[in-house]
Parts: sequence; C-alpha cells; structure tokens
Amino acid sequence: MTDTSPTEPGSAAPPAVGSVEIAVSAGRPARAVDLTKAAPLGWWPAIAVGLVAFIDRLEINLIAGALPAIQDHFGFGDTAAGAIPTAASIAGAVLLLPAGRLADRAPRVTTIAIVVLVWSLCSVLSGLATTFVLFFLVRVLIGAAGQLYNPPASSLLADYYPARSRGKAYGFERAGYYLGLPTGVILGGALAEALGWRMVFFVAAVPGLLVAALVLTVREPLRGLGDRLDRHRTGEPATTAAAPRGTSLLAEARELLRIRTLAGVVLSQALLSLGIGGVFYWLPTLLERTENLGYDTASGLAGAVGGTGIVVGIIAGSRFGDRAHALRPGRRITVATVFLLTGALALAAALLVPGVAARVTLIALACGGFAGAIPNLTAVSADVVPAARRGMGFALLTFLVTLGGALGPFFVGFTSDLTNAAGYRGEPLVLAMLALVPAIFGAVVTLLRIGDRYKVDARAAVA
Repeated sequence: MTDTSPTEPGSAAPPAVGSVEIAVSAGRPARAVDLTKAAPLGWWPAIAVGLVAFIDRLEINLIAGALPAIQDHFGFGDTAAGAIPTAASIAGAVLLLPAGRLADRAPRVTTIAIVVLVWSLCSVLSGLATTFVLFFLVRVLIGAAGQLYNPPASSLLADYYPARSRGKAYGFERAGYYLGLPTGVILGGALAEALGWRMVFFVAAVPGLLVAALVLTVREPLRGLGDRLDRHRTGEPATTAAAPRGTSLLAEARELLRIRTLAGVVLSQALLSLGIGGVFYWLPTLLERTENLGYDTASGLAGAVGGTGIVVGIIAGSRFGDRAHALRPGRRITVATVFLLTGALALAAALLVPGVAARVTLIALACGGFAGAIPNLTAVSADVVPAARRGMGFALLTFLVTLGGALGPFFVGFTSDLTNAAGYRGEPLVLAMLALVPAIFGAVVTLLRIGDRYKVDARAAVA
C-alpha cells in the first residue's frame, strides 16, 4: 500500500501498513518510505553519528593512555592530571546550552562537520605544546568543543528514526562513544611507548578529517520527521513541530526540566557520569600501580576488556530496550535500570577484588552494564521532548552530565593526593575511586522514581 494523499495537521490518518510518500529533506520532493522497516531511511545517519562520537572520545581519552608519559615529561602530580579533563569538561559545558539553541535553528549536519574539524586542529596543537600550561590550555579548548556535536547529532537521530527503533539508533552513537574510550586509552598508551606521547595526538588528527567529510554525506532531515513516520504507521492525528519560542536560555532550560521524565534521566546520567568519569579516567593508572603493569600494557588491557563489555552491552541493551518499548512504552527505563545496577555492582567489586584476571572480568561486566543502559535513556529523552526543542533538550542533558563527569577525574586525583599525604599505607587511588561508586547507585534510585511518568510526558511531547 502506498499513501500519497496529504494529511492535514490535526486530522486522523488511516494506519499505513506499507509505504507512504513523505517529504524527508527541505527543498526535495517527497519520496516513498517503507514504514514496515525499523529504519525506514536506512542506518547510515546513525553510523555516521557513531563515527563522530568515536573520534570525539578517542581523542579525549588519548591522554588517559599516555598520562604516565605526559606526567614524566612535564612533571605534574595527580591533582593537576585530574584537573585537565575537569577543566576541559567545564569549558565544554559552558557552551552546551548555546549549542543546543543553535541545534534547534541551524543545519545540524554542517554544525557537526565543523566541530569535528576543530577537534582535529586541537589534537595537532596538543602534540605541539612545549609547556604544561600550553598543553593544559589546548586540552581545555578541545574540551570546549568536545561535546558540541551531541545536541545536533541527537536531534538529528530523533528525526531520522521513529520511536520504536531509537534505542538501536542511539546505540550506534553510544557504541561509538564508548568504544572511543578504550580505543583512545589503548592507542595513547601504545603510541606513547613506541613513538613518544606527542605522536599520539598527531595520529589522532587524521581520522578526524575523514569523519568530517563522511558526515557531510548525510542529508539534513525535516524536523519532527521521525514522529511523523510513527503517526503514519499508527494512524494517529498528524501534527506539525512548533517553532522554538524566543525565551532566554535559562528560561527554556527550566521549562524543559519541568518534564519529569527528562529531569530524572538528566539527574541519573549526571550521577552516573560523575562516577564512571572519575573511575575510568584513572583505570589504566590503577592497573599500573596495583598490578605492576607497564602503562602500555595497563592501557591496552583496560581498553580491550572495556571495549568487549561495551560491544556486548550496546547490542544487548539496544535490543532489549526496543523490544521492551514495543511491548509497553516506558519499559526502556526498566531495562536501563537493570543494566545500570549490574554495572554499579560490578564496578564496586572490580575496585575491591585484587588480581588482574578478577579486575578485568568485572570491568568488562561493568562496561557492559553502563553501555546497555545509556542508549535506552537517550531514547527516552528523545521520546519526551518535542521535536522542535530536542536540540536544547539534549544540550541540557549533556550540560549537566558533562558537569557531573567533569568533577570525577579531579575528585579522584585530589582525594588520592590527600590520602597519600595523610600517610595511608595502601594504594590511595583505590580509596579515591571507591568514593565515587555511591553516585552510580544514586543514579539507579533516580530511575526507579520516574518509570510511572514516561507515558504522560511522551504523549505531551507529540500533542
């Protein structure tokens, strides 16, 4: 069946069981879209966004793998080392709300490509730094650009994919994001050992240029397209996305936080980011100090087991989440809660149980739990925010999550130095990292409190 008749906003449309003629991009004629497919417009936009997320996290985490070599070169302690990602994340957070407003108004594909080009330039500048101050400032600059892809990219995916497949779509982005973490750590440690720490950042600039070119092959979709595909499939009344109102950034942020489901997801992810941001930044250093490994071996091992857990978690979490959503909208939150609790328990055990084999196994399980939870929470955020305001909604989410993650590395470094100065005879880094684990359990508790609200907020988003 092909539906070629226009549907007025507010009118009921018959359920479409086959294909429908619908406008996809501005300035281009309508095209036939098969509504029976999970991805009616293909998976390439999600893959391209996943590559962007991968390059972002790879570049950011190169420093974690090469950190011992950089500390040896410039001669700074753990507090200064923890301050690097903290300052960078805070700089990025400052720009996120303006970036969210831009994502709701400007072409998102072009914005993402420009951001990736800026990363590549800053990576080269990191390798050219001659003093710690210069290195620190460049890392702050790249941190300022590091999260700016997220609001336009997340908004883009919500428009390309209907609600029933958003878990998988955001799974591609989260897979790229989380695979970039261990890959950056592995690459940073290996290149620092073989070629010196400066070469680490020169090498990272090359794939960034390639990804920027690939992003430009994605067409800019009409805003609210994913929601319209859902309505054509179900026969619900058609609506149009309202233009963003001319309010201040803070007023718009406050209004979005009145969406209870979104507020709960934001708080839970901020607490999760606080915990895992500090723990995983210091993980290679922990293995080096407690298990007597070289930093190239420690970074490679941490990255390999983390990557394995992430792949398994992304696949399982996205699949279970989309299936649960098909049975009853809102069950994605339950799936995310189970995965998150599994990750929290495994991470706590990984810090407490000595031995390389035990630690890496538990780290893989923890990574799988966190990776399975976050795509579902991202899809929930898209479901409960109106299409015309999703850029700002994701900017708000990323802003608060970034602030949470920014405090983690610095907190661990500062607490480690403080514990050591107090004369603690064990490894102070273990105690410092354990202090952040309760924040992850707090994220689990937060999710348990919002499950009954999803249906109301999701309906309001498309009303």
